[in-house]
Amino acid sequence: MTFETDILSVFDKKWALLTAGNKGSFNTMTVSWGGMGTIWGKPVATVYVRTSRYTHEFMDREDYFTVSFFPEDYKKILGVLGSKSGRDMDKMNESGLIAKELKQSVTFEEAEVTLVCKKLFMQRLEPANIIDPNSAKFYEGDAPHDMYIGEIVDIIRKPQKASEQGDELFMEEP
Repeated sequence: MTFETDILSVFDKKWALLTAGNKGSFNTMTVSWGGMGTIWGKPVATVYVRTSRYTHEFMDREDYFTVSFFPEDYKKILGVLGSKSGRDMDKMNESGLIAKELKQSVTFEEAEVTLVCKKLFMQRLEPANIIDPNSAKFYEGDAPHDMYIGEIVDIIRKPQKASEQGDELFMEEP
């Protein structure tokens, strides 16, 4: 399993949907904080979810989650999915995205790349432990984030048209 991307901008610039649950009961939210790397000899993705978010309940309950990346023209939809709560509305119906059930979780037909992750670790980011005062401002009057580290157990890529190859942040090694 190989995967190459611009790890310093893929979350920040491209955004992603974090999804946990199964097709009968799942929630998804837009994430722009995250990372990829290795820990304990395993390829991993790290995501951060505020404890107040509806998706947090699913992340705590489920053993797997997905991180799905989309083409640039989906950024407006991802913005809505990141600003509305699944507690209050049917976000999936509003988004027009097509949920696709996987053995362990859910992704979307429109996703360019989906990382299927098995949860390895979770820890609260305690605001009292933040050294940088500019970063501490993210928690003034708001809920803390929990950090989830998941082993990347599968990478699902949407087949690309020949005209699109070479234009993405995701590249497969030859």
